[in-house]
Amino acid sequence: YLDRPVSDDSLLRAVAAAQSASTSSNLQLWSVIAVRDPERKLELARLAGNQRHVRDAPLLLLWVADLSRLQRMGEALQQPTEGREYLEGFVLASIDAALAAQNAAVSLESEGLGLVYIGGMRNQPEAVARVLDLPSGAMVVFGMCVGHPDPEAAAVIKPRLSPSVVLHHETYASADEAAGIAEYEQRAAAFQQAQGRETPPWSRQAVARMADGAALTGRDRLREALAAMGFPLR
Repeated sequence: YLDRPVSDDSLLRAVAAAQSASTSSNLQLWSVIAVRDPERKLELARLAGNQRHVRDAPLLLLWVADLSRLQRMGEALQQPTEGREYLEGFVLASIDAALAAQNAAVSLESEGLGLVYIGGMRNQPEAVARVLDLPSGAMVVFGMCVGHPDPEAAAVIKPRLSPSVVLHHETYASADEAAGIAEYEQRAAAFQQAQGRETPPWSRQAVARMADGAALTGRDRLREALAAMGFPLR
């Protein structure tokens, strides 16, 4: 990133775009926290696996699955909100946050800004919550680093699986999946070589990333963490 701040106007436009995203039953079960303080970013970078993106980006957005607001509204109205304690409540809030964030991403990129999502915010969710002073019933599901891309740094689009692998018609069909994955791995290998990197085939990397609990870099205890943070997941 260039050593240049992201303006408040860009941030507000991104949030406006986020609020235009679909939200289940208009519950709007998400919040976003904008972090610019270098010390706070440094601590969050450490919690996310010492990621340079988090440390160096001028703006860090933390997208929150937020059931706490609904709880406070229920308390104010003296009405129950027991439904938020079920797994469906967390799923709704997570989907709301993801839809909102992607709308914000489109807004930011339309202004020439660059960004990267940070799933590492789920490595130590309770510690992240303490840094951000989150209430019970709120959890950061992912971060988003935002800044002005350095034009001197080469940037290319990473290849993805072909539509034939992910698009199904009428019913799920995986008969031709292996051929599509093999074709993708050839393109992915060529991309990595062009970047000066030699990596194992994509399928081996993907399987290894989900090999066991240890491969989840702390997220194997996510259910336990959620329970401690006010998400019973009944």
